[in-house]
Amino acid sequence: MIDRDWLRYLAGAGCLVVMMQAASLFAGNSSAVHVPFDADGVQRAALEADSYRFSPNHLVVKAGHPVELTITSVTWLVPHNVVIDDPRSGLTIREEIPAGENATITFTPLAPGSFAIYCDKKLLFFKSHRERGMEGVLEVR
Repeated sequence: MIDRDWLRYLAGAGCLVVMMQAASLFAGNSSAVHVPFDADGVQRAALEADSYRFSPNHLVVKAGHPVELTITSVTWLVPHNVVIDDPRSGLTIREEIPAGENATITFTPLAPGSFAIYCDKKLLFFKSHRERGMEGVLEVR
């Protein structure tokens, strides 16, 4: 027979794990990250691509200066990609990120505005990663 105290312990531990996971989804993603300039004049930032989210999910860069984003996939089975698709601003980027690997993209945004960064991967009959929340913002000032 299973001890009731043990069951209460397991239920409490399970609730704690769920609360910690929920907190990690929102921690650090609520504010914009101003991408710093390196000594060579390039704005460099690192992003993580996890299951249905980018972290950080809001980057602020300066127009007319090169940007280098290094995206690390922290998933081990599911591949992702990074898409910024706004031809009127000159931002047409599509870069594949194999599971567990890195990808680096370099571009120079010319027009100010807010542009969606997203993953459009999709399995048949399922919502796309973007529809499941894997979207962020590139804010060009």
